[in-house]
Amino acid sequence: MIPKGRIYGVGLGPGATDLLSVRADKLVREARHIAFFRKAGRAGHARQIVSSLLSEDVIEFAMEYPITTEIPLSDPRYNEILSDFYTKCCAHISSLSLAGEDVIILCEGDPFFYGSFMHIYRRVKDTLPVEVVPAITGMSAAWTATNIPISWGDDILTILMGTLDAAILENQLRDTNAAVIMKIGRNLPKIKQALKITGRLEDAFIVEYAAMAEQKVQPLSNYKAENAPYFSIIILHGQGRRP
Repeated sequence: MIPKGRIYGVGLGPGATDLLSVRADKLVREARHIAFFRKAGRAGHARQIVSSLLSEDVIEFAMEYPITTEIPLSDPRYNEILSDFYTKCCAHISSLSLAGEDVIILCEGDPFFYGSFMHIYRRVKDTLPVEVVPAITGMSAAWTATNIPISWGDDILTILMGTLDAAILENQLRDTNAAVIMKIGRNLPKIKQALKITGRLEDAFIVEYAAMAEQKVQPLSNYKAENAPYFSIIILHGQGRRP
């Protein structure tokens, strides 16, 4: 029998090639098969991060999302469509593993932190050999870009999604010392209003494209755009106990 190939979920970090771990760098350079997620018609950000590291004969499998924001998250069709998409992706990846081929799945940020790889992992982990390579998260790069520590002493750090209801955002912001807000996009006006209501707007920063060439950092109160780019994170620093 042919030994099963190993499936690697490889974290690439926030977007700079020199922020990859040594293990991730080695796996990517030696990869025969890579898989990566992307929007239809796009190159794929994960693929772009490692473009200079790939061998010339690498075999690529682009997993193109069938939907992104076209259907509301509350619509039952959203999960149905994505579930079918992940199942089909797994079928191809599994066929490679069963044929004895290792597959490197490129993951933006850390594979286990709000990433699409988790949906592949959940479906194959009990039947195929899988290894996860952790990485620097986008939020870590974002708070580092502000040049201010994110938390001190006993500070509570809360990670929030901009897709949450306004009331939930407000309650969570009241109950935490420091916060990271992700999935901003068209949710920006709602997020800014929640920060304003809780009296924290003036303390927040928005970071676009953390650790990438296009990186921009500014106080959120100065940010005039109605929407934020996909690679944007809002940072609210803690002010806790320190010597």
